[in-house]
Parts: sequence; structure tokens; C-alpha cells
Amino acid sequence: MSQRLLLGFGKAFLAFLLCLCAVQASTQERDTRGSDTSPGGKNTPSATTLPDAPSEHQQPASSSSAQQSSSSDPEEGKQTKRILGIIPNFRAVSVDTHLPPQTPKEKFVGFAKDSFDYSSFIWIGALAGVSQLKNSTPEFGQGAAGFGRYYWHSFADQANENLWVEFLLPVAARQDPRYYTLGRRTANGHNGPLKRAGYAVSRLFITRTDSGGNTFNVSEVGGSGAAAAISNLYYPSPERTWTKTYQRWLLNASLDGMTLVFREFWPDINHAIFHGK
Repeated sequence: MSQRLLLGFGKAFLAFLLCLCAVQASTQERDTRGSDTSPGGKNTPSATTLPDAPSEHQQPASSSSAQQSSSSDPEEGKQTKRILGIIPNFRAVSVDTHLPPQTPKEKFVGFAKDSFDYSSFIWIGALAGVSQLKNSTPEFGQGAAGFGRYYWHSFADQANENLWVEFLLPVAARQDPRYYTLGRRTANGHNGPLKRAGYAVSRLFITRTDSGGNTFNVSEVGGSGAAAAISNLYYPSPERTWTKTYQRWLLNASLDGMTLVFREFWPDINHAIFHGK
């Protein structure tokens, strides 16, 4: 349990550092663009090229500048199917993207992709190895047999939670399990890092319905709790206490929250560091 939490916070710290790099790089990029279009910049037309009077094809400066700001960065808030080319990111929706509601079949496919993707088996193997080295569950033992017990328990934990959070409860409650990116800019202005991080964490408790409204995220809160309770069916008796069950519930929700924050800033990281590749 503690090893999963440490690894989860390690991933969150790495994501935080990458987010800082992305925000700094994006700020520098905007400053560079602003200096290029300043009165002393190269992009300012000379006085001899200015028309004597506005032509009929010219647009007001306010509308043209707004149009330029909205289309200056086509990569703004654009999500990719995978993070770093490995980690599944299938449920992340790009900024200002409007999608139809998912069918029960599509929600099941999303659960299956997140649970049985090849990268999931690699991550679970690393998690099982660390847990075995720390002897976090002595009842599992050591050696190859012990590693196998750690492995399938970790795999069952992940698939169990994904089943409830991404498929069963979203279908029953008619909720959308996808993450809709807020992004740096909206119609109301600029969104700072703290606002975006707060928005991402709030998605643990607020989600969209299939009809497009907002509602309490019973899929996440109830699903992670149901997964923690069901895990008592396959864990040894010392791990079946109320305290252990509550810890697993809190751990599941915390790791999901870290994942949402990373998803929110991934487009910035990908654009600033990896140039949208």
C-alpha cells in the first residue's frame, strides 16, 4: 500500500516539474511573439506601405486581433492518445472539443483499453517488484511465486477500479468518464496553473452527464470505494480491515486525481518540450 502511494507521489512530483517547465516555456514563447510584433519588431509594416484609407476588405482591429489570438496556436490544449508515446491517454478530450455522448459499448472499450494496454502490464510489473522488495504484504512471500502474487493483485486492483469508474457506474448513472481539458485560454480570459490544477482535482467530484450537464461524480467517488471494498475478496485477512479498506479507497482516488492534473498540463508539456510530437 505505502509503496503504491510513494510511486504515485513520485509520478505527481515529476508531473509538477514538467508542468513548471511547460508553463515557463510557454510564457517565454508568448513574450517572444509579443516582441516580434512590437513597434520595433520586424513584423511592423513601414509607413510607406500603410494605405491612405481603410479598404472595404479591412476588418476592425479588435476583431482581427481576437481572431489572431484564437488561431495563433493550433496546438493549444491538444491532447494525444498516449503520453510520452507510452501511457494511455484515450479518455482525455482536447480544449473546445464537443463530442457526442458515449454509448455503453464505447465506455466498455475505454475501460478495456486502460486496463489491458501493454503499458499497464509494464507498470504493474514495476509496482509488483517494488512491493516485493519492500515486503509490503508478507503473506505473499518471496521468489517467483511471491512476485506472481504481487503482480496479479496489483493487476486486479487496477482492472477492478477501472471497471467501476469507467464502465459500470458511468453506464448506470449516465455519466461521461472522459476528461475535458480546461486549457490556458478560454472566452473569459487566461487560466493560470493554479486554476487549472484546481479544475483538474475538482473533476474527482464533478463530472459531465451524457446530456452535457454537470453533476456529482458518483462514478469516481463510488467506483473507487466499491473497488476498495471488493478487493477484500482476494486480499489476505490482515488486509481486510476497515482501516485498510479506507486506505485503498483514498489511495485510488488520490492516484486518479494526480492523473487528472497530469492530463490537464500534458498538452503544454508536449508542445513546449516535445514540440507536439
